[in-house]
Amino acid sequence: MIVRRRAVTAVWAVAAVLLAGGCSADGGGPPGFGSTPPAGTAGTAPGASASARSREPVPPAKGSVKVLRTVTEGLKTPWGLAALPGGGLLVSSRDEGTITRIDEKTGHRTESGTVSGVSPAGEGGLLGIALSPDYASDHMIYACFTSASDNRVVRMLYDERKPAGEQLGAPDTVFKGIPKGFIHNGGRIAFGPDKMLYVGTGEAGRRDLAQDKKSLGGKILRLTPDGEPAPGNPFPGSPVYSYGHRNVQGLAWDDRQRLFASEFGQDTWDELNAIKPGGNYGWPDAEGRSSDPRFQNPLAQWHTDDASPSGIAYVDGVIWMAALKGERLWRIPLKGAGQAAAPQAFLTGTYGRLRTVLPAGGHKVWLLTSNTDGRGRPKKGDDRLLEAEVR
Repeated sequence: MIVRRRAVTAVWAVAAVLLAGGCSADGGGPPGFGSTPPAGTAGTAPGASASARSREPVPPAKGSVKVLRTVTEGLKTPWGLAALPGGGLLVSSRDEGTITRIDEKTGHRTESGTVSGVSPAGEGGLLGIALSPDYASDHMIYACFTSASDNRVVRMLYDERKPAGEQLGAPDTVFKGIPKGFIHNGGRIAFGPDKMLYVGTGEAGRRDLAQDKKSLGGKILRLTPDGEPAPGNPFPGSPVYSYGHRNVQGLAWDDRQRLFASEFGQDTWDELNAIKPGGNYGWPDAEGRSSDPRFQNPLAQWHTDDASPSGIAYVDGVIWMAALKGERLWRIPLKGAGQAAAPQAFLTGTYGRLRTVLPAGGHKVWLLTSNTDGRGRPKKGDDRLLEAEVR
């Protein structure tokens, strides 16, 4: 049972090896591979004309990454990252349950407040954050966190005019009932170009949940800002957008409004997937590439020692993927027809585990390290927020 903000509603139904995305048009669903963007939004559908496709960014075959500076250091278990429209970055602390504002020019930090109800343990705690699509008028911050009973999404009023530590309003639960576990809590949230809220979830260590369309575990969910199943979802009345996932922690859209997601494998293959509405991504029956026609094959895959991916970002024709165990930043240039060129690795071992990557405008990104998460080897100054130039 899923309890939303104003109602209680039952929900139902619902090596690098490079592969073509097996996607077909579905005639006007929400943005994604094999769908048409909704009216009033930018971008072109996968079936657009050759002239429209030719305007897509063409990334260079070989890229580069240059870390320009350390913005700030001494962060405790940083996880989520969001850029404020007037300047400043918000970062969530998984274990402390706090949100902190960072001045991106000076590195000065101001604690905005503590999110009540967070119950950190293992991989759970205060995870992804995102700004409301109407942030300019409502000043709402969305957050995904692990409570004592489940994983849930809340929204809070953010008022930086108030004293430090008191700038967050009381959490308003938008959506709850996502399975929690000591591992595999997913937790990345993002608003898409359609202004709907996308939530990456894990199967909480219960493999069977990923293939169960009635479960919220091992899925990508698509919700309205109020937490209802979004219009046009592939399974009517259900928040489930795609399923068969092990642990989704990265979400990003390209210039054509196509959704990509990173996913942790178990022992063999981590994945970058091109998400098709209603698509089945195979877990636990398939890990990485499969010959089973029921499952969507990954756009790219990596051995788990080389990746263990968390956040992803799209910049000018390239997906940038932060790797935890792999301790590197992966560059995956996109090509036409749902394909990718050979991935390249950067910063290998330089900054340790990388948790989150966020576009910073132009050819720049923000990077969060994750060495204080219990699995890293923290050095003096960890964890850090970095500014990097990427090509």
